[in-house]
Amino acid sequence: MDELLNVALVQTSLKWEDPEANRAALDAKLKAFTSNADLIVLPEMFTTGFTMSPQNIKIDEGKKTLTWMKQKAKEKDAAIVGSIIFSENGAFTNRLFFVEPDGKTSIYDKRHTFTLAGEDKVYEAGKERLVVNYKGFKICPMICYDLRFPVWARNTEDYDVLVYVANWPEPRITAWDTLLKARAIENMSYCIGVNRIGSDDVGHKYPGHSVVFDGLGKDLVFSVNEEIVTASLSKKHIQNVRDKLKFLNDRDRFILE
Repeated sequence: MDELLNVALVQTSLKWEDPEANRAALDAKLKAFTSNADLIVLPEMFTTGFTMSPQNIKIDEGKKTLTWMKQKAKEKDAAIVGSIIFSENGAFTNRLFFVEPDGKTSIYDKRHTFTLAGEDKVYEAGKERLVVNYKGFKICPMICYDLRFPVWARNTEDYDVLVYVANWPEPRITAWDTLLKARAIENMSYCIGVNRIGSDDVGHKYPGHSVVFDGLGKDLVFSVNEEIVTASLSKKHIQNVRDKLKFLNDRDRFILE
């Protein structure tokens, strides 16, 4: 029997530096979403937008949002993944949480902080990659700028699904489209990209382009609208692709420092 993973991509606009308003808006969207989903994917910094002023956000907002994610995961009986500003030990991180329906939580701190915007000056970079085993699928979640660095995403653990959450602006959207497809093809895995939509308070526009690519680079769903779109991922598809095309056997061996 083929194992399936139903994923929901939440492509949404965001209120600038307003966690309470963003949680309320997402509450409404998720309440209205009645399709079956095993995994719900939210954008990068989904409670604030991509701000370089984390000091404007109350220190306890990160923990409030984590509690909210646990509540939503339980209510929807689905894992929820997305990144937020998180404050810990006097430092800020762009931290991704993968929260399962039973409350089990895994974390990933963005490794490649976006130097063009000065993210490296205000957020500490992560050092560890995350692979989560969930419903028979191995899932590797990453954040936005990580997409530009294929070595960090190299499929050394035979994961099945690569996930990128992002605030990726309009002028460089061709790179987003192209690199997501490349990551799927070179790693022979599903690749999910969830971007925000709308504008922020520092003049950036975001066109969406949330998408799911299969292990051969075929797009299963694509959106430029403010909406939740869904796709069904097949474990058998990944197994068939890798059995027929054994390209991962020829991958380069390396040590990442």
